[in-house]
Amino acid sequence: MEAFLEKMNQFFEVNLDLRSRVFLLLAVVVLVPAMFLPLWHINMDAQQFPEGLSLGIYASKLEGGGQGGNDLREINILNHYIGMQELKEEDFSEFKWIPFVVGAVLLLTLRAVVIGKVSKLVDVFVGFSYFGVFSIWMFYNKLYYYGHNLDPSAAVKVDPFMPPLFGSKQLANFTVSSFPGLGTVAMTLFPLFLLVALYFSYREWQKAQI
Repeated sequence: MEAFLEKMNQFFEVNLDLRSRVFLLLAVVVLVPAMFLPLWHINMDAQQFPEGLSLGIYASKLEGGGQGGNDLREINILNHYIGMQELKEEDFSEFKWIPFVVGAVLLLTLRAVVIGKVSKLVDVFVGFSYFGVFSIWMFYNKLYYYGHNLDPSAAVKVDPFMPPLFGSKQLANFTVSSFPGLGTVAMTLFPLFLLVALYFSYREWQKAQI
């Protein structure tokens, strides 16, 4: 184990090769749109809404579908009837720190390109992986909170429920679908580009050991 750790420490101090730096720059290019594209979509389909209702969740805002974003208002009206808390941007602390974290990741990635050490690349990958897992956990808990903290005095009584994190689920007379948007696709591609960059530097380092 000690020999393995020593070998990894040596690898972490290796300079990134040109291909690795190019893939880091590509990772930056891929991640930037995540600030402006929807991270998640929630659609609600029912007979009384032939065109359905949709909600887009962005890094810094909620955006309803329909003309003028009217779907968000309609969703909040429906939520009121069953005692669910109104969806308001100011109640989502995530909208304050997600853009900051993404911006910090972009700067750290550019820093890794300039300094060119494997250790800096690994730092970015580990930090972003934690951010991704934490964000999904926060989203899950937010859905649970809204579905289980219902006003007992609401006009329509429903049992506490868990909105779908991913996929479709029947809730009363609505089919609710939840799926990632292009922003999340961009956030998924980002660490993949980091891994490719790490692979190229590791392969060059291995060749140098022969």
